[in-house]
Amino acid sequence: MLICDHFLPSDPYNPIVEAYLQEIGFYYVSQIGVVQYQLAMINALIERWRPETHTFHFPVGECAVSLEDVVMILSLPTNEIPVTGPTMSSFEALEVECLHHFGVAPRKTDCRGSFIKLTWIRGLKDRTVLTNDIQIQRYVKCHIMLLFGTILFGDKSGAAVHWKFLSLLRNFAGIIQCRNWERGNYAYRYHTLAHYRRLLNDMQEGHAYGIDHIEPA
Repeated sequence: MLICDHFLPSDPYNPIVEAYLQEIGFYYVSQIGVVQYQLAMINALIERWRPETHTFHFPVGECAVSLEDVVMILSLPTNEIPVTGPTMSSFEALEVECLHHFGVAPRKTDCRGSFIKLTWIRGLKDRTVLTNDIQIQRYVKCHIMLLFGTILFGDKSGAAVHWKFLSLLRNFAGIIQCRNWERGNYAYRYHTLAHYRRLLNDMQEGHAYGIDHIEPA
């Protein structure tokens, strides 16, 4: 039996903000840890992938992971307006956005292109004293950005998060009405799932890939 022993706990948070996380819909995501890949488990899944049906064949039957499964696991609603918007890449725009949300901005060494290093966000979160609503909102925004960078939209490095998500947190009260993070990224997730499906098909046909170099096209 393959057992996932590469589980990492999610970023902890102060119990004071738990009610806020429940209200804006990020409480259950905060309970999910980060699972690092296991080569043996990935190889086992590749062996059980059937390109003709686009499903995994297990002893108990066929199985396929759908976006609805992801929604159920993360407990994120999909019945509101989609999340869309432009992506800017200038460091000056990044500074302005961070100053608006946190009152401070990272240095260039705290960033990687358009990505903010999670170490900077964690440090800011840990230093935030929860004495008023403004500080609590900043703390919760830091926590949400950490969720984006690890569980929801993390890359293989798990070390940074794109700052474009900050603009979606400008209207903090509006997050409660417009918290549809999954549906706004359906196009991205369908593209990613299709990419991995093609890779699985190629792997079964004998093509060679480095498992830790697989990225969405």
